[in-house]
Amino acid sequence: MEEQETDPTAAGMMEAQVFSIPLSVTVQQAIELLRTAPRQALHYLYVTDAERRLTGVLGMRDLLLASPADPVEPLVRRGTTSIRPETLREEAAEVMKKTKYLALPVVDPEGRLVGVVRHDRVLGAVQEEAYGDMRRLVGAGGDERADAAVSQAVRKRLGWLVVNLGTAFLASAVIAQFDAILAKVAALPVLMTIVAGQGGNTGAQTLAVVIRGLAVREVIPGAAWGLLLKELAVGFVNGLVLAVLTGGVVFAWYGQPWLALVIGMAMVVNMSAATLAGAAIPLILHAMGRDPAQSSSIFMTTVTDVVGFASFLGFALLLMHKLA
Repeated sequence: MEEQETDPTAAGMMEAQVFSIPLSVTVQQAIELLRTAPRQALHYLYVTDAERRLTGVLGMRDLLLASPADPVEPLVRRGTTSIRPETLREEAAEVMKKTKYLALPVVDPEGRLVGVVRHDRVLGAVQEEAYGDMRRLVGAGGDERADAAVSQAVRKRLGWLVVNLGTAFLASAVIAQFDAILAKVAALPVLMTIVAGQGGNTGAQTLAVVIRGLAVREVIPGAAWGLLLKELAVGFVNGLVLAVLTGGVVFAWYGQPWLALVIGMAMVVNMSAATLAGAAIPLILHAMGRDPAQSSSIFMTTVTDVVGFASFLGFALLLMHKLA
């Protein structure tokens, strides 16, 4: 079964059946209307005008304590937070988080009440999207379930595993170019995985931040270059810090200052490349109209492996006369 796209907006999650009280009625009339309302349509006591535009909300305590003959209008709490049908589910979740509402009214461009979105629907949709992103990041189907048939699981995963195999051979080809220096300096095969692994972790952090930013529209059009430069700076600074730490450990371990310098320089280069790739890959996929989460980690790992091995072994080759 192919992955099915679901409506990521409030319109795809809302319930059209929602109870509202007319602004023009009395307290007694409002209570009588409330008694006849379907239970599943009751969320908050929304109040609408004659055009069914959302005016505000009534507190149950205010309604019960008021005189039956009193008009409802003075009791209405105005300024109720609402969302539009096109509001993305991630934005709806943020609004619910800030307001602490258990349901949000949905209004059309004219302010008419057209539905309501419950907290559990928003939470469930956001969680499912997050799980889908996590699966797509590693090349599994975004809609694949744990109880999926073997044939379905294989079909969704195998293609990206083949791609991953190709990228692994690419990294191996890079390593093969440095056979001579690897044979002469026994410490290099031990240490080079540290550089690649640290780059992979750094890139994964950036991927998570950028993909979320795209999902909730924190990354606005025209801001891509600024984001790339910021992430490059983050990677460079973190790389410098970890270069000092890693170099110190390597020097204490092997007693070779030049080896410590090699791994330190490689750490800076690879972590800078990792943050740049972690930001650029989802941005490029998004610009192409593709899902930014779709196997981004496979492409990012390729970059960090190739750059990590090439920089570490390249610096080692340049300083071979100091290491051998």
